[in-house]
Amino acid sequence: MIGVSILGSTGSIGKSTLDVLARHPDRYRVVAMSANSDVEGMRRQCLAHRPSLVAMADHASAEALADLLAAEAPEITVVSGVEGLKAVATHEAAGQVMAAIVGAAGLVPVLAAVEAGKRILLANKEALVVAGGLFMDAVRRHGVTVLPIDSEHNAVFQCMPEGYEQGLDGKGVRRILLTASGGPFRTTPVEELASVTPEQACAHPNWDMGRKISVDSATMMNKGLEVIEAHWLFGAAPERIQVVIHPQSVIHSMVEYVDGSVLAQLGNPDMRTPIAHALAWPERIDSGVASLDLFDVARLDFEKPDLKRFPCLGLAFRAIEEGGSMPAILNAANEVAVAAFLDGRLGFGDIPRVIEQTMDSLRGQGADSLEILLQADALARKTAERLLAARVT
Repeated sequence: MIGVSILGSTGSIGKSTLDVLARHPDRYRVVAMSANSDVEGMRRQCLAHRPSLVAMADHASAEALADLLAAEAPEITVVSGVEGLKAVATHEAAGQVMAAIVGAAGLVPVLAAVEAGKRILLANKEALVVAGGLFMDAVRRHGVTVLPIDSEHNAVFQCMPEGYEQGLDGKGVRRILLTASGGPFRTTPVEELASVTPEQACAHPNWDMGRKISVDSATMMNKGLEVIEAHWLFGAAPERIQVVIHPQSVIHSMVEYVDGSVLAQLGNPDMRTPIAHALAWPERIDSGVASLDLFDVARLDFEKPDLKRFPCLGLAFRAIEEGGSMPAILNAANEVAVAAFLDGRLGFGDIPRVIEQTMDSLRGQGADSLEILLQADALARKTAERLLAARVT
């Protein structure tokens, strides 16, 4: 039995992970889980999967959950805060840790899991976007296996040659082709984007995702962050990573080789496929995903992304080229801007403007320590909030 800890079990990735694990009760056991503030959701998961430890982000939610479980599952320990998240990430019975907390809040626990020598199933973008250099240094130092959960990076991983970590040139890899659906506004006239509502932005045509990630997909910031991730995961310079809009979301990404070969990974758009791949790697297990019907798909289309329509993608390339703490600044400003949009305080078209103004206001520092990066993250959030306040007044 392989013990699995899930950071972010009540989110979309967490729920899909539990679905896959439930299909293989003879192989996997959930030993620990964490959630933000969804007390009732966590209660239901606890009763279904019976972990020994759960963590809630805040003390009040943890107390509420503990009260509910006192009669139904008193054997489950409930903890809270950053230390609680680290306890879930480093649980002694966990061989694998699904890192699925959205946002910079997931950075500390996933680094703790790396230092504890766990196999990391990485769905948290910020570990690489905010602290890519530090994270990969820690991975190498502790000899940890990292398996990407993002459908695009998981696809690239499946198409990469063995030993790619030693350098792409030596393995004949020319470039990485990251596919993107183009989101719900791929063909919307640019002049109409200013009036887009949160409900429209969250209505992704192919994927069932959380609200924040859905907005990131609509602005293509999601793909920009994935470029930064791919840079660190696969040791690829930005100029060797190309974004390709592929509306059908059937090809999840590709790898081009120097001999002209292009390897692609295809499948139905369902996150249970990369989750099952990572859980069982190097083996394969059933994910519950239906077989891909190529006759039903019928066609595969590809387009170049328009940076006028998707300026967030260009900002992400700028951040990785500037380096240092600038990716952390980009990510923090984006989180603030997207939250303001979802709250009705910012227009959709103003999201990239707030991010760009925040980047222009702050100079990227070094990335030598987590403390420096977290300081840059905090300063970027304050700056973005100040810019938002100025817009309101």
